[in-house]
Amino acid sequence: MKPTPSNFPRMSSSAYYPDAAKAIDWLCSAFGFELRLKVEGEGGLVEHSELVFGDAVLMVGDERRPKNPPNAPDRKSPRAVGGTNTQSIMIYVDDLAAHCERARKAGATILDEPRVHDYGDEYWADKSYGCLDVGGHEWWFCERVREPKK
Repeated sequence: MKPTPSNFPRMSSSAYYPDAAKAIDWLCSAFGFELRLKVEGEGGLVEHSELVFGDAVLMVGDERRPKNPPNAPDRKSPRAVGGTNTQSIMIYVDDLAAHCERARKAGATILDEPRVHDYGDEYWADKSYGCLDVGGHEWWFCERVREPKK
């Protein structure tokens, strides 16, 4: 494989919100993302943004974007479609307990309290928690507690 562009991982994800500017602020405050780029369009709508967490990149945009190409699918937050999630986002953090408390204080809905998920010695064990953000997107934050035994 060719190397990825400078400062961009091989894989990233996008999430859409009714008010992307507010969601960006919330994601930075609640989850610890840092804003790298924000492109505003007509009426202050976020056309494109890049939030970073370590080497991960999350692009955040507004649901209603007047410049969507005609063949592009609708972009909605889970809350805009009755809470349906078609993906969940998972990120490793350094201090899971502190991260969960930060998210909880910011208003994240905790779906699964921090606990260890252990699939046996031949697999890893992670401590993780699950939550919903302000747009209803499902997130999992994990901290590795054991590597697989070989």
